[in-house]
Amino acid sequence: MQTRIAARYADMPRIDEADAILRSCVHCGFCNATCPTYLELGDERDGPRGRIYLIGQLLEGHDVTTRTQTHLDRCLTCRNCETTCPSGVEYGRLLDIGRDLIERQVRRPAGQRLARWLLKFIVPYRRRFGALLFVGRMLRPALPATLRAKIPPRRRRPPTSPNSIGTPAKSASISSVGPSDSKARTMLVLDGCVQAAATPATNEAAARVLERLGIGLQSVPQAGCCGALAYHLGDHAAALRHARRNIDAWRPAIERGAEAIAITASGCAPMIKDYGDLLAGDPAYSEMAARVAALGKDIGEILRAEDLAALRLDPPPSKVAFHCPCTLQHGQKLGGVVETILTDSGFGLAATKDPHLCCGSAGAYSLLEPALSRTLLGKKLAALSADRPDLIATANVGCQLHIESAAELPVRHWIELVNEAMGEET
Repeated sequence: MQTRIAARYADMPRIDEADAILRSCVHCGFCNATCPTYLELGDERDGPRGRIYLIGQLLEGHDVTTRTQTHLDRCLTCRNCETTCPSGVEYGRLLDIGRDLIERQVRRPAGQRLARWLLKFIVPYRRRFGALLFVGRMLRPALPATLRAKIPPRRRRPPTSPNSIGTPAKSASISSVGPSDSKARTMLVLDGCVQAAATPATNEAAARVLERLGIGLQSVPQAGCCGALAYHLGDHAAALRHARRNIDAWRPAIERGAEAIAITASGCAPMIKDYGDLLAGDPAYSEMAARVAALGKDIGEILRAEDLAALRLDPPPSKVAFHCPCTLQHGQKLGGVVETILTDSGFGLAATKDPHLCCGSAGAYSLLEPALSRTLLGKKLAALSADRPDLIATANVGCQLHIESAAELPVRHWIELVNEAMGEET
């Protein structure tokens, strides 16, 4: 695609990157064949090819309106199109640049501005989100059914005995970072924001699994949200503040030898792995941002590299439908990693349909685009349930909560299943 970037954008950050991405697109249309919103709405402007054209018009200086903004808003940022694209177009990066620019030029209605401000004010901060969740759980019986379904129930702690779902457990060994640690190998853990309050058993289960493998998991209380929510809402400045805070928090432990940053929410991993690129122009942070990005590892990546025989896994005879989140298979290109771990460990996996399609969670998307999100969720649940599984597993807290809101089956993070299947240590 040939472009002529308008003079007013010439000196803005990442414009050269946007221009290069635009020029790499040959408009073949293969991306539309796997785009959930295009398949659902049938509008060229609600597919990657059309959105690329709209962003091209924006960068060439054409007037943009709320109509353009709406078509960009409808994108799930699932990046399925990147997996499909034969030309390697980095659509997700282009979309984020376009959203940032249009957010500065097109003023949203007051209701939209308030909703987005509340999301950025509450969700990235675990105490604020936790307080809101506590109130929501208290009021849950009195809420309308649609809202009640979005409030996750309280979670039990991960069990210690094998094959026992729901049994109370001892505290998992996630330690606070100190000057030394008894483990020869240590990793940091991303506590995150929503997951810490809504599904705390996930990181506790990961800590017990890694402990069995001889790896100590350490938490840094000063770290928090990865910044993805603000970034995908077009507030890049806020997102980079989150990134710099995390880098500052993790720096001492990294310099003491922490070998990785374990990430159990696949939605956070692509953002952390992009810190090096996003802060490349910041002389105070560029070097450490690149180190953090290189150390960021999805929990599936970590287990893939370990000898799992030490876990002594004895899975129960249940059939698991695994939902591979878009952020795992398209964002991180790790599709099949978790499935292989589970099958090699003796778990029975149910057959699923259209595993490449998004469940409709997509960060804040289910709240900002509820109708389309529910449609996609209905199709995903049908695809996951086709082989009559006993439960559904996934790798991202957002997908877990979204699917759980409408599923009749239990929905778990896959690392919890591994934890529950561990035999007694010898």
